[in-house]
Amino acid sequence: MVDTVSTQHPSQSAPWWMGAIAGVAAAAVALAFGQFIEGVSDTMPGLVLGVGELIIDYTPGWAAEESIENLGTAGKGNLLLGITIVAFVLAGLLGEQALKRGDRVGVAGFLAFGLLGGWAAARNPQSSFIAGWFWALVAAGLGIATLRVLLNKARASATPTAEISSERAEIAASPLEPPHSRRAFMRWSAGAGAVALTGVGVGRAAEGTGAGDLARRKIVLPGATAETATTTFADGTAGTVSTEPFDVPGLSSWITPSTDDEFYRIDSALSFPQIDPATWRLSFTGMVDDPYELTYDEILNMDLVERTITLACVSNPVGGDYVGNAVWTGVPLADLLDRAGVQDGATQIVGRSVDDFTAGFPTETAYDGRNAMLVVGQNGEPLQVRHGFPARLVVAGLYGYVSATKWIEEINLTTWEAFNGYWIDLGWSKDGPMKTASRIDVPQHRSRITAGTTPIAGVAWSPVRGIQAVEISIDEGLWQICDLAVPGTDESWVQWKADWNASPGVHRIDVRAIDKYGEIQPVGPKDVAPNGAEGYHAILVEVVA
Repeated sequence: MVDTVSTQHPSQSAPWWMGAIAGVAAAAVALAFGQFIEGVSDTMPGLVLGVGELIIDYTPGWAAEESIENLGTAGKGNLLLGITIVAFVLAGLLGEQALKRGDRVGVAGFLAFGLLGGWAAARNPQSSFIAGWFWALVAAGLGIATLRVLLNKARASATPTAEISSERAEIAASPLEPPHSRRAFMRWSAGAGAVALTGVGVGRAAEGTGAGDLARRKIVLPGATAETATTTFADGTAGTVSTEPFDVPGLSSWITPSTDDEFYRIDSALSFPQIDPATWRLSFTGMVDDPYELTYDEILNMDLVERTITLACVSNPVGGDYVGNAVWTGVPLADLLDRAGVQDGATQIVGRSVDDFTAGFPTETAYDGRNAMLVVGQNGEPLQVRHGFPARLVVAGLYGYVSATKWIEEINLTTWEAFNGYWIDLGWSKDGPMKTASRIDVPQHRSRITAGTTPIAGVAWSPVRGIQAVEISIDEGLWQICDLAVPGTDESWVQWKADWNASPGVHRIDVRAIDKYGEIQPVGPKDVAPNGAEGYHAILVEVVA
């Protein structure tokens, strides 16, 4: 009979780094299992994603703004990477302490991780409460099991030969690798790492094939009634006005493509909700006479309209690219509200998404003549999942943080005082009217160009007031009128351009826009918080002979 080696005594002399490796490997297995569950499920977040959502929900507004301003959408990836790194560091410390003080330290630490992950997953409105807790604790259990196995291997590798049975001593003295050597420990640790990588790989391979993505590919939007151009100008207030877009290399296109790298995306979601439109419902609730629900097919069978509307994020800095112009397909929100019967005193419309994001705007904006829409399409195709499939709200002239609810599942009528949307309690203004703004696209800041006639071009927007004129100034000189291309409406941006006879040297170019009421855009400077940036976009260029 072979004697056994005691592996639970905390005084074994295995080096500390073996405990750290055991902890990191155990964390890798637990996190990889969470990634696997996240990948094969449309609704269940993994451990890292769940904790990330928890952090976002409790992040102060100023910190969220710093992340958006400095990192944009990359901030979300950095957050998840940071959570993963911290988890590995803590797990390494747990493993080191467990090797030194006993397994209970590691078990308690991983159980705490499991409880945190379970809470984070269970609070996700899309996931099952019971399943969230269950899978998080299973992940923690796998981590604990992996940790104990590797700690046992680490301790056994340090056991003096005199304490090993005669049979094992013979094996240890043989040319073959002993079963309790450090190499054996490293092999087991590598095996745990391989299991973790496999779990991550399978989970990643399963992503992108969720219910929303699959259903969207099969949908063809029915025909919609298009708008006609309505922009007009007072005589003498603008340069030449073209009804066709300008063709200037580097100038933003008249319609912004809806791909993620073209049309900006700023939201609080760390993952895109995968919604099956066959089971999705939009509810009209609150201060209405006749609450009701709409299915996706019912919306598609309505009289759809197409409207060209510019959206911008309140976090867009002066000259920034968190703004885009698209053709939106949907149903006027006023028609849907009339069916519900808005009650007197209902002064706020609140959109709620499937992930519990909320945004509220005045009820009057649905009736004051602007386009306020329940949208199902963007640029002639169904909404992309990242942009709100199956449906979202678009309200011309309001920043997205108070109006543009994606993945919407409820429209609630309430009073202005009774409810604050997601961003309001984080310090942002409850009123979110878009400000008049302009941007220079060509030439780029700090670029080098050749002397002679060269175009200066960009875009300007002022929904719902419209753009009357755009002016540029060279080296802080007199303001000069630019030509405009205006194929749309007062709710969409305009392209502008001017020909400049550039002389050698370093020059500063400023731009400003004037709305239809003759109001010049604010000179600023003003930061984006709490209600949008103000200021003239300026660039420096070097002109060479």
